[in-house]
Amino acid sequence: MARSAGRPEVAVGLLDGLVAVGQPAFAGRRLRVLPGRPGAAADGAGAGAVCASAGDGPCVHGSFIAGVLSADRASPSPGICPDCTLLIRPIFTGHRADPVAASAGSAGPAGAAGSAGRPIPLSAPAEELAAAVVQAVEAGARVLNLSVAPERPSSSGHRELTAALDHAAARGVLTVVAAGNQGRLGGSALTRHPWTIPVVGYDDRRRPMGLSNLGGSIGTRGLGAPGRAVVELDPGERPMVLSGTSVAVPYVVGTLALLLSCFPRATPAEVRAAVLHGTARASARRSVVPPLLDAWSAYERLRG
Repeated sequence: MARSAGRPEVAVGLLDGLVAVGQPAFAGRRLRVLPGRPGAAADGAGAGAVCASAGDGPCVHGSFIAGVLSADRASPSPGICPDCTLLIRPIFTGHRADPVAASAGSAGPAGAAGSAGRPIPLSAPAEELAAAVVQAVEAGARVLNLSVAPERPSSSGHRELTAALDHAAARGVLTVVAAGNQGRLGGSALTRHPWTIPVVGYDDRRRPMGLSNLGGSIGTRGLGAPGRAVVELDPGERPMVLSGTSVAVPYVVGTLALLLSCFPRATPAEVRAAVLHGTARASARRSVVPPLLDAWSAYERLRG
């Protein structure tokens, strides 16, 4: 983060909940809301009302992830790549919250020291997620942030999602996905796709969190990132703690965006390889546990 705050031509696609773009931390930032779910504004200028309620789960989740990426560096919780453009594509709203669905994150008030908080149950149909991936790619995203677990897809939904991820791969759009919070071995249509980078949440002892899903594809081409008790501002501008794989994803996404900004001549494949193989542990990927993200090693690898 000391090297760069990003470049406007590097666009990050955030496929998540609604975002309270009127927060002071987003003032002057390049946020653009893509039309998608009902109630989403078509551009950043008129999108301040996309969140119906500051207590709405998807609004809290979407605003939190957006803050990790794009909050002003002078804010209490500075963003990783605030000078990059953020393309916000809502894929769920409060009306689509599903208590049975696999949420990628959990939340609780910052005052509860050390608490991982309560789950925010969010889900999106595979068809909706597929459409959002394609739309963000066509809008110019260079990196995609998918802090979401898809609903169990039908065979047609699975095909659509796979085709959308294939499209992102063909266009060289780096795609980062949450491993999921069920604490089990196995993957999903998102983590199993050969182009995606699955992310596991790590705790402050540099160990994978017990709630993070693990598996072959997650271990061989995934990464770990901070996922325990991450602090950001909620839509009401109050400090809030989120934990889980969903809040680990933007650390990898932000790193990729900064690397693309610092090395504009590097190909997406080169940047992807730098973050995946920038550590000693990553040289021999045989574990179901991915190595912790090492942004500096990735930077050094690209610098040559």
